[in-house]
Parts: sequence; C-alpha cells; structure tokens
Amino acid sequence: MQQSDPVALPLEDKASLLSGGDFWSTQASDEARLPAVVLTDGPHGIRRQREGADHLGFHASEPATCFPPAVAVGSSWDTELAARVGEAIGCEARALGVGVVLGPGVNIKRSPLCGRNFEYYSEDPLLSGALGAAFVRGVQSQGVGTSVKHFAANNQETDRMRVSADVDERTLREIYLAAFERVVTEARPATVMAAYNRVNGVPACENKWLLTDVLRTEWGFEGAVVSDWGAVGDRVAAVAAGLDLQMPGPDAANDAAVVRAVREGLLDEALVDASVRRVAALAEPEAVAAERDEPLPAEHHALAREAAADCVVLLKNDKYTLPLAENVRLAVIGEFAANPQFQGGGSSLINATRVDTPLEAIKALGHSVTYTPGFTTAGEGDAGALREEAVRAAREAEVAVVFVGLRGETEGSDREHLDLPADQVELVRAVAAVATRTVVVLSTGGVVSLEGWHDDVDAVMAGWLLGQAGGSALADVLSGVVNPSGRLAESIPLRLEDNPSYLTFPGEAGHVRYGEGVMVGYRFYETVGRAVRYPFGHGLSYTAFDTEELSVDVTGDDTATVRVRVTNTGDRAGKHVVQVYVATGAGRVRRPVRELRAFTKVALAPGESRIVELPLERRAFAYYDIEGGRWTVARGEYTVQIGESAARVVAEQTVTLAGDADVTALSLDSAIGDWFAHPVAGPLLQDALMAGATEEQRRQAEANSELMDMVASIPARQYLHFPGIPVTADDLIKILEAAR
Repeated sequence: MQQSDPVALPLEDKASLLSGGDFWSTQASDEARLPAVVLTDGPHGIRRQREGADHLGFHASEPATCFPPAVAVGSSWDTELAARVGEAIGCEARALGVGVVLGPGVNIKRSPLCGRNFEYYSEDPLLSGALGAAFVRGVQSQGVGTSVKHFAANNQETDRMRVSADVDERTLREIYLAAFERVVTEARPATVMAAYNRVNGVPACENKWLLTDVLRTEWGFEGAVVSDWGAVGDRVAAVAAGLDLQMPGPDAANDAAVVRAVREGLLDEALVDASVRRVAALAEPEAVAAERDEPLPAEHHALAREAAADCVVLLKNDKYTLPLAENVRLAVIGEFAANPQFQGGGSSLINATRVDTPLEAIKALGHSVTYTPGFTTAGEGDAGALREEAVRAAREAEVAVVFVGLRGETEGSDREHLDLPADQVELVRAVAAVATRTVVVLSTGGVVSLEGWHDDVDAVMAGWLLGQAGGSALADVLSGVVNPSGRLAESIPLRLEDNPSYLTFPGEAGHVRYGEGVMVGYRFYETVGRAVRYPFGHGLSYTAFDTEELSVDVTGDDTATVRVRVTNTGDRAGKHVVQVYVATGAGRVRRPVRELRAFTKVALAPGESRIVELPLERRAFAYYDIEGGRWTVARGEYTVQIGESAARVVAEQTVTLAGDADVTALSLDSAIGDWFAHPVAGPLLQDALMAGATEEQRRQAEANSELMDMVASIPARQYLHFPGIPVTADDLIKILEAAR
C-alpha cells in the first residue's frame, strides 16, 4: 500500500498518529494509507499477543523460541552469536506479524540488585554496546525494526516510574550513554525507547537535551523515539522534547492536548509534522511484517542450544572435576534440574516452543543418574527430609551435581540481597560434606553471593538464565561436548557492601545519586584494589590458551592497532576471548586503573595459532571533558593491556600519543591558573601583568612559585580585585579574543 503524505492530514489526525492504536500497535490511517505496525517484546524472543488479550500486556502469548536472555548473551562476549540470535528473532517476528522488536536492553548493571539485570548485558558499556549493535543488525537484516532501550540511566526498578537518576555529565557520557551511542551510530535502530525515569530531574520522555540535543543532533539518529509503555506524563512537553510515539494508546486526551497546544502557539506544528513522518516511516512496506501462516523454523531451537552453551561461565574447576568422565555415577540434585528457571518475569516473558530440562539432557548422556529435588521453591515440603534424601544420593555417587538458583526475578522489583535461599545454601554444604566431588550449577538472572559454600565444592558453573534449550546446553558443557567459553560480563563481589553503588542504590526521596561516578563495577574494584570473588572477564576452559607477541602500533595522534598471537595449547577445540584494556593517568580527570577498549572471541583447534588484530580508535583513549563539552585524548602515555580478566593482565605495552592540544576553554570564571597554563592566553596575560614592571619585580614574580600555587584556583574575575593587579576585565576579554 503506497503511503500518501501524512503531514497533509488534518491536525487532529496527525496528533492521533502520535499515540498507539491499541496496546501493541501504532495507529492506522486510511486517509494516509498507513497500516498499523505491531511493536512487541522482547529482547530474547517474540511475545506476540492476539487481539482480545488483557490490556496489561501479560496475557499468554503465541509460542516462540525463547533464546538466552541478555544476562547470558553478555557472558558469551560473542558479537557474531548476538547477531545470529537477532536474525532468528527477526525471522520469527516476521512470521508472527511483528514490525518492531522492543529490544535490545543496553542499560548498565550499576548494581547487582537491579531486578531487570537479566535483560541487560553487562556492567561495561563497550561490551553492552557491541553486543546490542550486533543484535540490532541481526534483527533488522530481516526487515524488522528494533527499539534500543531504556534511554537512559534506567538502572533500577525501585520507583522506576518517578525516580530521578542524578548523574554528572562525564559519567553519563562515558558509562550510561555510551552503549546507546554505539548502537545508534553503528547499527541505526528503527526506534529508541525513552525510559520511565527522570534524568537529572527531567522525565526522560520530556528531556530535550537527551532526545534531541544528544540523540538526534550529536548522534544523527533519524528513527522514531517511542515511549516506554505508560511513561508519558505530559505529551505536549514530550513532543517538544523529541518524543514521537506515546505507547500504549489510543489516548484521546493527550491527542487533544497536542492540538490545543499547536493552536494556542505553545507547540510548533513543524515538530508534530516531524514526529508524524518518523512514525509513518515505521509503516513503510519493507518495514511492515506480514504475518505468515507457517511453523517457526525448527533449527531455531538448535541455535538456542548452541547460544546457551556459548554463554556458560566455568567459574571454578578444582581437581579437573569437569568435564564429567564417561559412565560416571551421578547424583543430580536440585529442583532446577527438573524444573528449570530459564527466563525472567515481566514484559519479556516468552511462551517457549519447548523446554529442555537439565535432568533429561544429562540422562541422555548415558550416565547412571539418581535424581532428588533437594529443596522446593513452592514453599511446600519438609526441607530437612528433602536435604537428607539428597545427602544419601550424594554419598552413593561419584559426582554430585547440584542445581541451585532463584525464582521470581522479574521486572518491576529489585532484589534485596545477593544471597541464595538459605535452604539451598544448607543443601550445598550438606552435599559437599559427603560427596566425592561436588559441582554447583547456578541458574540466576544476575550474580549471587558464593560465600559460605564456595570453598566446600569442587566446581562452580554460572548457568544464568539460558532460554528454552538451556538444559541441553548445560549437559553439553558438563560433559565436555562443548568447551566452556563464557566470561563474566559483571563482577561477582565478596559482599554486597563492596559494590560501589551500595550506599546510594536505590536512592531516597525520589532521587538516586550516582555518587560513584565512572567507577562502576570492575572500574571501581580494580582502581581501589577491592578484592572480589570473581572479576569481570573471568572464565575457565577445558583447554588452555597462550597469548604472545603483543605489539601496539600507533597509527595517529589518537589511534593505535593491537596485534597478538593466540594459541590453543591444549588438546580440545575451544574459544578464547581476547580482552584489550587501556590504562592511563593522562588528562585532567581521575580515570579507572584500566578500561575495556576492545575484545573479540576466536575459535581455535588444538595446537592452532592465530594473529588477532584489533583497532583502537580515538574513543579507546578519550575521556569526556565536561568543561570543554567534548571528548578529549590527553597527550601522554597509554598502557595497552591484554587481560585474562579485568584483574589479571598477561601482556602489556606502553605507547605515547600526541593526543589533542591541551587547550582549556577560558572565561572570566576560569581559574587564573588555567589562564596562565593556556598556550596563547597565558603569555599574553603574563605580559599584561608585567607591563611597566622593573627587572627586579620580574625576577621576584618568577621566583615566587608558592604564591602562584596559592592563587591558581581563584577565578579570574575575582583575581582582578586583588590590590596591585594592573589588569581589568576588559583586558582579559581582549586577551580571549586574541587567543581564539
């Protein structure tokens, strides 16, 4: 259906196009020949509800493949995998008549307590942004749009509809906006979803700085900005700020408010027209998914299994407990083995096409298996009796594999602590006390405390939430059919109190203060030397890899190229994650001791060696200069490090970069020390101050460095009021003009 120009519609009709036609769809227009476009969750599968479903959006949905959620994909460190999953989800979206997939979620894991961390990739913006961009490219390769979310600083569920995330601009730019910037500039998503929360007091949906100045003007975003469902309070202010589509709809009252504001001269109709065009673009023929009456591809379950196995992180493996030997007698213990937790709750809940359980997948390996539930999460049953039954089974087995985890992780509420349920901790300790070998498999949507039992067991595997094929994937990794290659995308602290956001999360009185600044996650732990149980980037393997021949070639004033040889020195095929960090003290700001600046995942056969080359562009060395309002690469030394994790550097090389000219923007409010340090204004000011001075006075001024240190922080306009200063404000203005 060929569109006509929707801007030619009457104002009332244009205003109605800026809110949804129903809970999941845009407004159709016969006059403009615009079909409705379905927007639906979720980031790890399609949650397509039919007409007549509940109006809250939590009714049962059509069957779809439940791929591993972002908490798992983050630990894959595999952009190719993220793209393949995105492509499959895009394919299913088209089959189910969905035009825009509401994902990926690239918010940063500021606190391990965030209840929606299972939908987010990482505590690091580079890892989050690279995986998010790959996912977007995959989905959109199928002619289906995406909606990168939740823009921005949406890092908790507590009071999420009202709380103000109070964040300084450097922290916003370097940590909380950076993943969005990468996705927008590299992958060009069809839409960006504005968040519920406020950012520095202004609702995200009404934040012109966020939606127009940064997103559109700086980053060049040309798609539509969509609200999170129910996030819009004042649609007139939202349209003025750059929001295009309010969801859900229809909303006659807000439509009328937009019309009234235009007619009263309070809202420029050109802004309405721009939003109408962006919403209409979602309904272009190639972007509208025509529902197909055909089964979903059967191979998608196999892809979900492959992806899940790639995400598993082997945290501990003492005495070569894993992989399991052939025909070993196993005690499989824990309710999660038979009834797995494979996704979180809330808007992204997928009606899986099938579910593989770990228990059945392990039995299929041919082992002698005894199963006991060990505990129940339903609140029924004698915990002591269940534990005793598990202990008997563990005593008679060669290896006990204990599945523990969390139930009820869901959108809408944050966790209160990091602990596993007490009965599960007691179960692990009791089993470990009698078993020959004990393996613990974690099924969680985020990190949990390993304290109180970690040292009692032989192996620990982070299984996260792995999607519908997670049971088979875990069996593949436990048995060695698949070599574990996941790496932690978030640090596992020893105590919740060690987390840098501990004292300020989730805030109070309607505000959450991001007082830790850029020191989020591993940036904090490594900078202050705070020990963790397992660091960001950690993950073990059944084979071994050597990293050698590091070379760093400077390719410009602010760029370099890293080369390193990686060799699989073991006897198994496997994948290895090359992690490149940059450490520097250059610049005018306090910087983390190291920051992830590049990574890639390589698959190597036993004995195979490969040269890996990774570019380090300008942003790999830059910090955000809030005074200059720009990204700055300071002149100085930069140490490029290859890490097995953020805590363990295995090779490094220091290079010197010319960087940017160290020119600070000056004003009358700038410190007088900055004036003197300026390469042009400094000598001019010095000459003005010394005009008419005797030779002796000049010598005294040059020798009196302590006095200069004392006055260096005084603003220039106040410095002028000191007795004997022969310079006026007009003189400084003339110096500024000469220095430009």
